[in-house]
Amino acid sequence: MEFEHYTFPAVFTWYDKGVSIDFPDLPGCCSCAENFRKAVKSAREVLHLHLAGMIMDDEQIPEASDIENVPRAEGDLVALIEVEL
Repeated sequence: MEFEHYTFPAVFTWYDKGVSIDFPDLPGCCSCAENFRKAVKSAREVLHLHLAGMIMDDEQIPEASDIENVPRAEGDLVALIEVEL
């Protein structure tokens, strides 16, 4: 069995009650958490589930954007999230 590695940039945005996570290259792939540590874990989980669903539905997985080109608001953090399917 061969595993595929995928890496996509995620945008982390802080709010009063937690952190939201959005993957700009993957519409609908988003999550939230109460703190950054949980947000990173949640980002990996949601990315894995989203990509697995795309593969099961025979959808084309897009190329990941260059992290430097990802739009972000002031205070947002952009980080690369890697998963293995």
